[in-house]
Formats: sequence, C-alpha cells, structure tokens
Amino acid sequence: MFNTRPPLPQPQYLPIKNSEAKKLWNKNPDIILVSADAYVDHPSFAAALLGRTLIEAGYSVAVISQPDWKDRSGKSFTEFGKPNLFFAIVPGAVDPMINAYTPALRKRRDDAYSPGGKPTRPDRVSIVYTNMLHRLYPDVPIVLGGVEASLRRFAHYDYWSDSVRQGILADAPASLLVYGMGERALCEIADRLASGVKASEIRDIRGTCYTMSVGEYRKSDIKGTQLPAYPNVSEKPTFAAAWKTFSEEDGVLIQPHPKTVIVQNPAALPLTTEELDRIYELPFTRKQHPSIKETIPALAPIQFSITTHRGCFGACSFCSITHHQGKQIVSRSEASILREAKRMAKMQEFRGTISDVGGPSANMYGSFCPKWEKNGACKNKSCIGCPSLQDGTKRQLALLSEIRKIPKVKHVFISSGIRYDLIPENAEGDDYLKTISESHISGHMKVAPEHISDRVTQMMNKPGEAVFERFRKRFEKLQEGKHKRQYLVPYLMSSHPGCRIEDMVKLALYLREHNMYTEQVQDFTPSPMTLSTAMYYTGLHPFTGKKVYVPSGGEKRIQRAVLQWKDPKQYDLVVSGLLKAGRRDLIGDLVPNKGIPARPPKRR
Repeated sequence: MFNTRPPLPQPQYLPIKNSEAKKLWNKNPDIILVSADAYVDHPSFAAALLGRTLIEAGYSVAVISQPDWKDRSGKSFTEFGKPNLFFAIVPGAVDPMINAYTPALRKRRDDAYSPGGKPTRPDRVSIVYTNMLHRLYPDVPIVLGGVEASLRRFAHYDYWSDSVRQGILADAPASLLVYGMGERALCEIADRLASGVKASEIRDIRGTCYTMSVGEYRKSDIKGTQLPAYPNVSEKPTFAAAWKTFSEEDGVLIQPHPKTVIVQNPAALPLTTEELDRIYELPFTRKQHPSIKETIPALAPIQFSITTHRGCFGACSFCSITHHQGKQIVSRSEASILREAKRMAKMQEFRGTISDVGGPSANMYGSFCPKWEKNGACKNKSCIGCPSLQDGTKRQLALLSEIRKIPKVKHVFISSGIRYDLIPENAEGDDYLKTISESHISGHMKVAPEHISDRVTQMMNKPGEAVFERFRKRFEKLQEGKHKRQYLVPYLMSSHPGCRIEDMVKLALYLREHNMYTEQVQDFTPSPMTLSTAMYYTGLHPFTGKKVYVPSGGEKRIQRAVLQWKDPKQYDLVVSGLLKAGRRDLIGDLVPNKGIPARPPKRR
C-alpha cells in the first residue's frame, strides 16, 4: 500500500482514552486524529478508515472523539498529550455546516453522528479545533482534511454567512491541508515528518495545499496559475472566472490573501484496485466504540453496507463528490468484496440483509475508460454517452449474484442508488433493470432525476425529461402482470439556479400525471466549491458568462411547497406559487378552491 515501514498490529478498536493508547502502543501516539463525529469503527467513518490505514502504514494512532470545544482549558484536546508527529483534523462524514443547519438556515436539533443524536460539534469545526490545538501545542504540526477543508481550500462562497470567505488555511493555523481522498497524502506526510523533515518544508506532495507568507511569495519563483486574490475575488464576475479556472486547471494553483498565500499542488493520483481492496479489508468491527453507551443513529443504516468503488463521472453541478473523490472510477476486485460480505455474514449482529452494495452511483462499478490510465479523466467532458467508456453492467450483476449465494445472506440491496441514464437502452439493459428490480430493491426504486424541466436539468448537468420518461416507461412495463408492484421514488430538488416557479409547477403536474408523489424535497443548499454554488452567488454561468435566474428568499419556500401540494400545511404557499406562475386555473384542480376565483375577475 503506502508502507515505508512494517505495519503495526491492528487493534480491535482505535484508542480513544490515554489508558487504551498506553496499553496498545506503550508510548505517545505518532498521530492523533481529532474527529467531530463519534468514533465508529466502520470504513464509512473517516477516523476509522484513516486511522487503520495509518496503522497499516506503520504508525501508532489515537482518536480524540468529539472534544469539548467549549471548555477553554482544552482539557479534552490533551487526552493523549503531544503526538510524536502531528494532529490530523477529521471534521466528519458530512460537511459540518450542512450537518448542523437546514437549507432554510435553521439550526438542526439532532446530529446522526453523535451519541443519542445530540448535537455537540461547533460551527466551522476545522477552524475551531485547529485554533484550540495550536494554542495548546504551538510547535506541533496540524493537518486539515475531510470535506470541510477540501471544499474550502480557496476563497469560497459561504451560504451560512452569505459572504465570500477566505481559504480555510487563512483562518486555521494548520501546516498542511489534504484535499480529496487523503490516504496516500496522509501517509506520505507521516513518512516525511518521521524522517525529520519539517512541516514547513513539505511543499510537493500531491493532493495537498500549503501556505507561504506574502513576502516569501513575492521573492519566490514558484510556477503556477494564480487565481484572483482575496478579497477581490468576491466581485461576482471575478468569482465566476476564478471558479472556471479552478475547475479547469490541473497544475499548481495559487491564491494570495492579505496575510498569507495559499498554494495547491496537483491532485493525488487515484488509488489502485489493490490499494482500495487492502484498505477496505482492514479489520473494522463495524460497531461504535464500547465506551459509547448511547446509540449513534448514522451507524444502523450503513452497518452492513459495502463500498464497491470510488469516484463519480456524473459531474452533477450541485454535487461535490467529483471534486472530492475524483471523476475516475476505481473499482474493488470481486474477490475482495466477496470476502468482506462473508465476514459480515458471520457477525453475531447480522440478520441477513446487506443494506447497500455500491458507491456514489452503484452502477458505475466496473466502469472503465482506457484513457484513464495514461491521461486521467477528461476535463469538462462528460463520460456519460462517451464511446470510450466501458460499461460495468455485466460485472455488477455477476458480483451481486455471487453475494446472494453467501450463506446467511437473505437480501442484497442497493440503497446508494443507480444512474438510470447509464442503463443500456437494449435487451441487456432490460435484463439489468429486471434483475435489480426483482432482487435488489424492496418495494421502491429510488432514482434522482432531480427535475424534468429541461432548462433546469441543463443547469444541473442532469439528463432531461425525455431520458427520464423513457426510463419510467421501461420500469412501468416491468410491473405488468405483477401481483405486487413496485414504485419509482424520485429524488427531487427545488430552487436550483435556473429554476423558476413555473418549472416547479410543471414538475408537480408531471408527478401527478404519473401517480408519483414525494413528501421529501431537497431544497438546494449552496455547498462550497460546486458549479451550482458559483451560479447561485454570481447569477452567472462560469463557462458561458450568461446570466442565470437565481431563486431566493420567500420564493425558495414557495418552490419547495409546490411539490408538496397534497400537504394542507403548504396550501397558502402553493396557491401563491400557482398565482405567480400564472396558473390560476390549477386552483380547484391541483389544490382545492377555497373561495379563490378560478379566473381573474372581469374589469368593469
């Protein structure tokens, strides 16, 4: 894997108390991971995944789980004392701000990644944790990682303050930032520090960002593409242009800030199949640490799930997965996945159901392009529909078939979803859809058209109405003659840039016509660094420079309500939306007429 030294023995659980660490390592840990999530020993939780990877690479590790950041003494941050090498901040499986706030900016009352679902993490976790550790241990290197740092590594629009904030390294006194999937970079940082290299001298590791002083930058001969400086980048046309450069540039990127300069090295190379196999076959218990007495809600749905691959070439405008995991698909071997499934089936807690076998989109497993090995994924070019892309449909079906044969396995579900536009529109695709429908979902097939208005899906970089309609008809044909039919459950989004109220009305009518209704509607949340967020903030499309309609304020509530037209609580908002869309005729049709004239009164 990434070893420059022999692996250490893998413990049953990573230590979260100093007494555990002393028994296990008999010394201070080499690396201390500071996690905003409770410690769950499962590969879907970053602390467990990175911690076991570092142990496999020969480094002793401990975890500070959900420290008491309100205690100014910092006592919980000093549980293990000073690490031999560095602290690593692990903000959480979900972006902390999205985890803590609703799209309407209301503080959530629960946190699925905390014991008992009780919120404990601060806003802007990485900044709070880093400043606390830097105050307590000013001479110890700190490495930032995870989604929070990765998507905030340059100046970015921050929905929660409605402002452009500087890159996170300008606010958090860390030595390095690891962006994307961090196993390779984190192990290399450990190797460099262990060999005596100072953190300030580590400036060439792929998949990392570092800072230099403004004075040093002026004197340096560093080569790279300079992004507009902060705060000038806050100007909306400048921000749009900066985002375009950021998304297109593969080399070194530089962004000056008033007190520092942030430098990004090229992205880390994807892991190999062999490396991915080895990581996911580490001895995870798939349980929360025994000292945590209250249930961690996030564990139950994914406890018996299997990650089959990394990466996503869907390039949805609103999604950060491509920015974090990369566009290139790296699939695990069938043998490795089967070994993992067999180990799960032997666990005492296993009841026969594997909840998910997949990744960002389950049917991207096995997809491959010959160009990836030599040149990586094409920039700003969709893989979907490209003749060079090799389909993984047969490989996925064969894998699922073998998993079903494992003793004690009764059900093998795909809850991570499938891309319906990747299902071949031929007999092979029909067989695939039939198999998935009959054997790998319950009563509902969850898909994500997000919208059916073509002008909206174009902004989302999603397939339009025609593609979804063809899929819907294929699915409905499968239900013919069934004693117990299945249903499509669409994931839908309101208030995306480019979406008007009339588009939401069109979507509502489409759902009604085809007897589909969803109580859950995702209101667009501008997460940092995505194309959709750049459009939301600037009102411009970065690639075309054209103006984009951006719903905001009360209209966001109206758009969401229109898709919940059956809910009496949404009546007033739905009527308001119908009137704004010029669809007074639908009052009394889509929603009851409660004394509202069906047509405008005649002028006298």
